[in-house]
Amino acid sequence: MATIQKTALVIGAGTGGYPCAIRLGQLGVDAMLVEKGNAGGVCLNVGCIPSKALISASKLAHKAQHAATMGVTFPKPIIDMKQMQVWKAGIVKKLTGGVQTLVKSNGCEYRQATAEFVGPKRVKLTYADGRPEDIVEAQHIVIATGSLPIVIPGFAIDNKRIVDSTGALELDTVPQEMIVIGGGYIGLELGQTFQRLGSKLTVIEGLDRILATMDKDLGDPVAKQIKADGGEIVTGAKAIGWREAGGKALVKVEITAANGTKETREIPADVVLVSVGRKPITQGLSLDKAGVKLDAKGFIVVDERLQTNVPGIYATGDVVGQPMLAHKASHEAELVAEIIAGKKRINDVRAIPAVVFTEPEIASVGLTRTEAEAKGHKVSEGKFPFSVLGRAMAIDETKGFVKVIADANDERVLGVHIVGPEASDLISEGALAIEMGAYVPDIGLTIHPHPTLSEALMEAAKHAIGEAIHIANPKRH
Repeated sequence: MATIQKTALVIGAGTGGYPCAIRLGQLGVDAMLVEKGNAGGVCLNVGCIPSKALISASKLAHKAQHAATMGVTFPKPIIDMKQMQVWKAGIVKKLTGGVQTLVKSNGCEYRQATAEFVGPKRVKLTYADGRPEDIVEAQHIVIATGSLPIVIPGFAIDNKRIVDSTGALELDTVPQEMIVIGGGYIGLELGQTFQRLGSKLTVIEGLDRILATMDKDLGDPVAKQIKADGGEIVTGAKAIGWREAGGKALVKVEITAANGTKETREIPADVVLVSVGRKPITQGLSLDKAGVKLDAKGFIVVDERLQTNVPGIYATGDVVGQPMLAHKASHEAELVAEIIAGKKRINDVRAIPAVVFTEPEIASVGLTRTEAEAKGHKVSEGKFPFSVLGRAMAIDETKGFVKVIADANDERVLGVHIVGPEASDLISEGALAIEMGAYVPDIGLTIHPHPTLSEALMEAAKHAIGEAIHIANPKRH
């Protein structure tokens, strides 16, 4: 067993790990990146990228069936899931292969192995091919092991009848009927994808609405779209088991009405997607041997420098807790690399944008009105619907709106919330505004090109201060 000396060791080559390794290499730090699976982690392999590929394909199919009002009529699309999977796999292969190349070309060593702590600054590497294990001794260690789906009792994942998000992304046929357990963003993104491809969708949600962690105004258009496309949303419901019958899964659901009464239903499905959240991956790391502390939910506890309770050991991404987002992980990864290299940095972001690739898309950054008021702000709200925006009409994408939350006293931008076309791209302007401490007039006075979707943000900002041009402004005293 050889002992390898490194200045820094990064465990996990997902979005919380490989950017750290690349940045360490750029900064001249002698570093190693270790990953037991494929480079790219959940995001590139079984998350963000493959899901968005299938989402894009399904949106194209859906658009083709609803283009008659634009004077263009297509025959019913032929869905070839096997070819779609080949296309998706090609994208994943290209991106994951590129990660290893980028890491190595920036001067960071890359190894495929399983990592396990044997001491505070000592990590054992075990190789799948059976070659002798190595010990890496490093002054700095970054834990970026990510997360995995939570499994609920009675629904063991077999990736045939009962699938998690990874299994859903590998389906090579379109289920006739699909149940999604959980009304969060991952389940809805995948559920709507298969709904657009032809599945009858049923969403089972324990709370009183889907996307319950977001502003209700943002989730309502998605619920409306699911129902318009023939789906059903069962709220106040708990999936308590299932049985095989007639070539389908019959899912037993207990539904609690607003008055407290309960009823039980059995809902049929060819595929049941369990999507009720994710948990950190720490098992197998032997963190106890390093003395690293976890919180009550199993997340690694870190400070403003993303350092654990053990000096020189850091953690980034999903393993440190919410929000469990790839772009948040990447930001933390680069930040930690710079800290290790001796730069004075802290994790002081003002706001992290969140995006949901549903139909319509949702994007949010900063405070909601409720959150702003709870913090003591007197709130001014501006809202502009896509239904009156020229560009939205021209592309036949008029659902949704842009909402700007501002402080009524000093007109500082507190939050931006979008539901509608290209929300995922439009939100970056809002994130920049909040990060830079911008005021509403800063957005309003910035000339936005016409005709574009971005004009909706400009109009919403002006609406917050009573200066919108293409919509009536609220009366102000």
